[in-house]
Amino acid sequence: MPLSMNRDVFITCAVTGSGGTQDRSPHVPRSPAEIAKSAIDAAKAGAAIVHCHVRDPETGKPSRDLKLYREVTERIRDAEVDVVLNLTAGMGGDIVFGGVESPFPVNAGATDMVGATERVAHVADCLPEICTLDCGTMNFAEADYVMTNTPGMLRAMGRMMTDLGVKPEIEAFDTGHLWFAKELVKEGVLDGPALVQLCMGVPWGAPDDLNTFMAMVNNVPSDWTFSAFALGRNQMAYAAAAVLAGGNVRVGLEDNLWLDKGVLATNAQLVERAATVVTNMGARVIGPEEVRAKLGLTKRAPKAR
Repeated sequence: MPLSMNRDVFITCAVTGSGGTQDRSPHVPRSPAEIAKSAIDAAKAGAAIVHCHVRDPETGKPSRDLKLYREVTERIRDAEVDVVLNLTAGMGGDIVFGGVESPFPVNAGATDMVGATERVAHVADCLPEICTLDCGTMNFAEADYVMTNTPGMLRAMGRMMTDLGVKPEIEAFDTGHLWFAKELVKEGVLDGPALVQLCMGVPWGAPDDLNTFMAMVNNVPSDWTFSAFALGRNQMAYAAAAVLAGGNVRVGLEDNLWLDKGVLATNAQLVERAATVVTNMGARVIGPEEVRAKLGLTKRAPKAR
């Protein structure tokens, strides 16, 4: 992909995620009402897309409860501000093995591994405009587990998303994930041109140095649309880097809790700062209607009960 600065940029806000951040900041939303409110505030601040997980309202732990997804979806769609809804489909692929000498049986209490249909059930129920597809298996540093996405699982989930009319956002944590994503489009599992999120600095995926970032960018086909993010202190630096490289921006509490050193952020504050970065570079922040036109999205209501 040739380097060409993006002049019309959309911002995605990753509202809460599934990591263990729920006790590290009071601003990380837990309940459906809190998640929806934070997403709506982010949209008012300039986010065209909100990327949502759900959490157990009592513990803050990640959840796949369809009722929680349904409540978040309906609250966001009933809001006075328009925004493109992006739901995760990354849950349900976590394996925590036993000890290094006895990996089996796996740790049943920590493992969350289900079939393709169950992993996409909330997408089929809520019909968001976008949902994520993590295009590879990788180790995570936050806990001793493996995020498992086999080729067969990804083909099955990708076909379900395509048949539902929900656009997959390919989550690429390394260059091999982009390689496989291109194969999915070639096979007709996913429609092209595709949408990609370049995930930088997630241990143990692609590190967030610029050489690796440009290797990722250069593996994105020229007619695809991409966004990028980095974790923690490099979040805003990668907002600028993504725009310079021709892409779009993702920020939010899923990826970074801090506005400044010692100052915990809200999602709206992170979006506002990202919008300032984008506009100070001479680019324009676009809204949800332009994003729908650009990506060919259709806003729909959840399925009737």
